[in-house]
Amino acid sequence: MTLKKSKAFGAAAVAVLGLTLLGGCGGTDTGTVPEGWGTLDTKSVSVGYPKSQGYAPQPASERSEANAAVALKEEKGLRTGMVSVQLDFATGVSDAGEAAAAAGAGIGLGATRKATEDVRLAGEESAREARRIDYEFTSTGEESTPVKGTRMTGVVVAGVDSKDVPFAIRVNAVKGALSPEDLDTFVDSITVK
Repeated sequence: MTLKKSKAFGAAAVAVLGLTLLGGCGGTDTGTVPEGWGTLDTKSVSVGYPKSQGYAPQPASERSEANAAVALKEEKGLRTGMVSVQLDFATGVSDAGEAAAAAGAGIGLGATRKATEDVRLAGEESAREARRIDYEFTSTGEESTPVKGTRMTGVVVAGVDSKDVPFAIRVNAVKGALSPEDLDTFVDSITVK
């Protein structure tokens, strides 16, 4: 090999190595939040919500202590949709499976699980593993929820952030109000920190 070819090969190798190292640093890509969506941002995760469909952030003074962030859709005084983020909601949780088990317990009696799958979120490399649970349930008609008997759909995504804080992100809506694509977009919008 000539000296000229050797230098060219060496420069190419250094460039590839540099790009590989840059691409692997921190793994901090972000979830995809589409146009027309807003973002709920907490110290552990951020997640999109369908602002263009009437969802709006709930003020901290109005939400439950268990929720770090909430976006609600209200129609005629009823809460027909909700995106919520809970942080540090369980003790002794160290991975996505344990976080999902704890979050799944909160789905409630009478709910029907439709699917459970492992998902890989955007964000910190050490915290990308999570579990998604799709479910349906019937509204109780209490606390400004839709009329008793209304079928609801939900998705919860649970995992542990880069500081080992468990998180559970939920979306609940009147069945059919959010398409399967909207629910996938919700999951794709999550960035774990």
